[in-house]
Amino acid sequence: MKFLSSKSLVILLVLAVISASFSSCVVSKKKFDELLSEKVKQDADLQALQADVEELTAKLEDLEQRFAETSTERDELSTSLDDKTAALDKLQAEHDQLQTYYNNALSNSGKLNRDLAEQQERLMALEATLKQQQYDADLLADSLAQREARVAELEKIVADGQRATEDLKNKVKAALTNFGASDLTVEERNGRVYVSLSEKLLFSSGSIKVDENGVKALQQLAEALKSSPEIRVNVEGHTDNVPISKPSKYMKDNWDLSVMRATSIVRILTNAGVDPDMLMASGRGEHSPVAANDTAGNKALNRRTEIILTPDLTALMEALGYQ
Repeated sequence: MKFLSSKSLVILLVLAVISASFSSCVVSKKKFDELLSEKVKQDADLQALQADVEELTAKLEDLEQRFAETSTERDELSTSLDDKTAALDKLQAEHDQLQTYYNNALSNSGKLNRDLAEQQERLMALEATLKQQQYDADLLADSLAQREARVAELEKIVADGQRATEDLKNKVKAALTNFGASDLTVEERNGRVYVSLSEKLLFSSGSIKVDENGVKALQQLAEALKSSPEIRVNVEGHTDNVPISKPSKYMKDNWDLSVMRATSIVRILTNAGVDPDMLMASGRGEHSPVAANDTAGNKALNRRTEIILTPDLTALMEALGYQ
């Protein structure tokens, strides 16, 4: 609502008097008193309104000051909240990292416990073996001279065995010098001599009959084996993973093919004079490959026959107390 000032009211009254003068040229005392009374009342209302305005203005200024202070506090609290949020995030990250370290420590602890348990099991197994063999008791009961003699005996037996294995390998290599490295290999592994003959040296595809070149190679090998009657010979057949093309009543799969090929080789060796008591025929089929069956070359490597020559370990076993 908009109010008039006293000055404006006086001007209005003068204008009213002049207007009235022009209309009647005389203002009655009653009318003047009414206007004067209205002026006094308007002045009082004006003063009251001015007091209200001043009070409201003071309140407004106070509210504005408080609002400014509240805004400052809000900004400070917001900054503090951001700082605390960042600190909390940092603490959370540190907590997560510590939790990861803790989980890893638990995992490692479990692994260490399992490793320790396995070590303890192996130790117990070793102790049981030693007790069964009474190896420790024998060593403690023997005199120093007896123990030295026993060690020397074992060393000699091992050396003799290694020498015999090496001689056997050389003898086999010499017997098979006419055949190329792509057809056969001779190597020593774990105290045994492995003679690996490729399929193309011995058999036609899918056949169990040894061809002429294969028979010749096996006969030459038999001459070397006959001069070492103390060894044991395991003829082990192997195939790739391609199923046989024509299964029959007597040959259903690669197992049968590998065993029958091993048997064919054993017969050639016995016919060439090798003692049957030295020989054993076995087949592994496709289940012991030397290469992945993913290329023609690798499949050819897997189609092989391995003749495994094991020297006589009787003397060593007796010296160790196994017999």
